[in-house]
Amino acid sequence: MIIWINGAFGSGKTQTAYELNRRTENSFVYDPENIGFFIRKNLPQNMIKGDFQDQPLWRILNYEIIKNIYSKYNGNIIVPMTIYNINYYEEIIGKLKKDGINIDHYILGANKETIIKRLSKRFDNKNSWPAKMIEKCINGFEDLIKKSIYIDTNNLNLYEVVEKIAEISKLNLLEDKNIGIIKNIKRIIVQIKHIRI
Repeated sequence: MIIWINGAFGSGKTQTAYELNRRTENSFVYDPENIGFFIRKNLPQNMIKGDFQDQPLWRILNYEIIKNIYSKYNGNIIVPMTIYNINYYEEIIGKLKKDGINIDHYILGANKETIIKRLSKRFDNKNSWPAKMIEKCINGFEDLIKKSIYIDTNNLNLYEVVEKIAEISKLNLLEDKNIGIIKNIKRIIVQIKHIRI
């Protein structure tokens, strides 16, 4: 199956995806942002849009790649990606569902104050692009909630969110043998690997 983890930038999607991947057998994290960076590097400057999701090619390629992986991979595909535009949701997730692909689409919800606190922990200030997108994401999710599994993460930590997703999607979590300091190091490594410049 596909576990799509949606939410505002800074809601904890990436950390949740990699923790879920670490705690489940036969799982793979697919990051649609990589297609966006590829497109930005390989199109003429006048064809590049500010948000690569506005690039039709981004939506087409991600749909095709995810469908292809799903048809050949015998395991769970975990996709951490913010999509707040309902039309873009339909072009990728909606289309995959129409193809008969089993997708659990989650929105990790949080209020603006919580998201700003989380962004500051990863050194994004109030004027950063993710911070400026908070309202747009929260408003866009209003249209998507009825098509999603909504998890209010305001008072949940990463591990509680992972356990909730596993319970809803009926995933067997492996025993967590890591102690506190190791968990923190692994989270920092994921955060560093996903710094976007």
